[in-house]
Amino acid sequence: LSIGWFDMRARFGDPGLEHKEDIQSGLPAAQHGGFTGVALLPTQHPVIQSKSDIQYLLSRSQSHLTDLYPIAAVTKDTKGEDFTEMIDLHQAGAIAFSDGEAPLWQADILLKSLQYLQKFDGLLINKAENLRLNLFGTMNEGVSSTMLGMKGMPTLSEDIAVQRDLSLLEYAGGRLHISNISSAKSIDMIRKAKKSGLQVTCDVASFQPLFDDQALSTFDTNYKVNPPFRNNKDNQAIIKGLKDGTIDVIVSAHTPHDEECKKLEFDLADFGITGLQTVASDLATISTKVDIEQLIHQVTYAPRIILKLDIPEIAVGETANLTLFDPAHEWTFDQNTNQSKAVNSPYFDSHLTGKAVAVFNNGQEWIER
Repeated sequence: LSIGWFDMRARFGDPGLEHKEDIQSGLPAAQHGGFTGVALLPTQHPVIQSKSDIQYLLSRSQSHLTDLYPIAAVTKDTKGEDFTEMIDLHQAGAIAFSDGEAPLWQADILLKSLQYLQKFDGLLINKAENLRLNLFGTMNEGVSSTMLGMKGMPTLSEDIAVQRDLSLLEYAGGRLHISNISSAKSIDMIRKAKKSGLQVTCDVASFQPLFDDQALSTFDTNYKVNPPFRNNKDNQAIIKGLKDGTIDVIVSAHTPHDEECKKLEFDLADFGITGLQTVASDLATISTKVDIEQLIHQVTYAPRIILKLDIPEIAVGETANLTLFDPAHEWTFDQNTNQSKAVNSPYFDSHLTGKAVAVFNNGQEWIER
């Protein structure tokens, strides 16, 4: 039993792409995954970039067991060119600022964002990726991509972006969260930056260290993610980063897609896995290498501390905000148990071990029957 789990990186399709996922399906998926809180990326259609957009999400998510926390866009339409009204968005309820799946590609934009957000101690979340180096890429660049004849996405794309962002953070100050990391060198750079006193944090998708690029040998598009599955060396570095706390948070990186986006030739399919309901199973697997208490901290306290949210308490008289996790619970992730509209997961129709079996929040409860 712990305080309720919190997911710091999820994507729905509401508004604009409700056929992939809407709030009425996404929040139950989060609930069944053990989450009492979810931070939602702004990458919608339209982008979450106005006070009315924030109010729409907050009003639509009321009365659910799982709370929704909007992350607002840094730049208009997440194009990386013109700033949104970040102070107004903060006052409207945005808990952080990010361009979501789109990295802030202009150094000047990232620098000014770090400076601007210091006015209210705001958090900048950025995805570390050099878009030009990853152009037309479909999987990790390495032996497997060469053998399969697919265009690779080098770790250099991530490493250069992390190095640039850390240099700008050192220059400008502020708070930076680097999201969805995957490479050994990136983790090492973040470790050194923390030791030097920079206010930098980072997260990793729960599934990232559990697969490598050899999993793509079947050309199953459910393994197509960005950042891509790397090699064993990078996965070992992720485990080390989780152990020593360099990696602060574990996220679902929930990215739902309809069949038209995934049942395609591998190079044409969209990136992403629907991950909210399988984080618990991932944690159970990772716990063979990382202490389970550490992993629970990374999905409970750490994201709330970074986002400066109130920390629930397990105490007499406190409103319950709790998750009960059974790492030995066996279940099948299929059409009967899936709460999401999407099925783009390598785990779909698989027998899994590890599940959140009860969740309590907002005076409501959900218990596995």
